[in-house]
Amino acid sequence: MDRALKQLDYNQRNQDGFEEQIVQVNRVSKKTKGGNKIGFSVLMVVGNKQGKVGVGLGKAGDVSMAIKKGSTLARKHAIEIPIINGTIPFEFYIKLGAAKVLLKPAPTGSGVIAGGAVRSVVSLAGISNISSKVLGTDNQASNVYATIEALKRLSQRYKREGQRRKENKKWIYIV
Repeated sequence: MDRALKQLDYNQRNQDGFEEQIVQVNRVSKKTKGGNKIGFSVLMVVGNKQGKVGVGLGKAGDVSMAIKKGSTLARKHAIEIPIINGTIPFEFYIKLGAAKVLLKPAPTGSGVIAGGAVRSVVSLAGISNISSKVLGTDNQASNVYATIEALKRLSQRYKREGQRRKENKKWIYIV
C-alpha cells in the first residue's frame, strides 16, 4: 500500500512538469524534558524550465517528509518570470537582509554564470543565459530567497513597463 502511494506521488510529480532540486539539508535539534528532539529542514527549489520557479522550506522529523513538504510549499508559492531570448529583460540588484545579489542579462551562448544557490534557481526557471554575482552572505538559504525576490520584483517591473509602453503607443497614434 505504502509503495503504491509513493509510486503514485512520484508519477504525479512528473506529470505537473516541475523539476526539483535540494539546495540545503539541515539537521536541527531541540532540548526537551525527555531528551533531544531531532528534526530536519530542507530547502527545495522547483521549476518547470519555462518561466515558473518556486522555493519552499520543509521541516519534519525525517528527511523524506521534509523534502515532500518543501516541494509542496515551493509549488504552492511558485512565481512566473519573463524570459526574453533565454535571458532576463534587464539588470537587477537586490539587497535582502545580509544577501546581495546582482542579476545581469547575458548574450545568447554565454550560459548560466552563477554561484550555487543562484544557479539552482535560475536554471530551474528556464533562464539559459545569465550572469550573476552574490556579493553579501555565504548563506545559501538567504541567497536563494534574495534571488527569488529579485525575480519577483523584476517581473513586476517588466509588467509595469509593458503597460507604460502600451500607454505611450496610444498617445503616439492619437497625436
